[in-house]
Amino acid sequence: MQINSAKELDVYKCSYEQAMRIFELSKGFPAEEKFALISQIRRSSRSVTLNLREAWAKRRYEAHFISKLTDCDGENGETESSLDFSLSCGYITAKQHAELMSLNREIGRMLGSMLRNPVPFLISGPRPLTSAH
Repeated sequence: MQINSAKELDVYKCSYEQAMRIFELSKGFPAEEKFALISQIRRSSRSVTLNLREAWAKRRYEAHFISKLTDCDGENGETESSLDFSLSCGYITAKQHAELMSLNREIGRMLGSMLRNPVPFLISGPRPLTSAH
């Protein structure tokens, strides 16, 4: 099966779902968290998906692709820490935390697999000519 868009990747679908679930849950966080935890957890969770799109666009060059996937993995880890803070502060339930952590671990597993074996995702063929300008 040929994948034509990053949106077709399971990891993209999971990371998008995670970001949207976090967005909805964070609407119930206290107002004083607006510029702290709310902003941070929304940014990091969305950044996983956004960096996947960038990685997909850079798959002609393995090093660039891996670099963006590494960014995804880092943002996913940051989201995990923010979920822990959200639980500890009482903003989400243990059940919500467990569900999101399960999704977070699945995203991490898929990213790790892509990082260990990026070749199937790369664009093969001749590289475009670039000017010296």
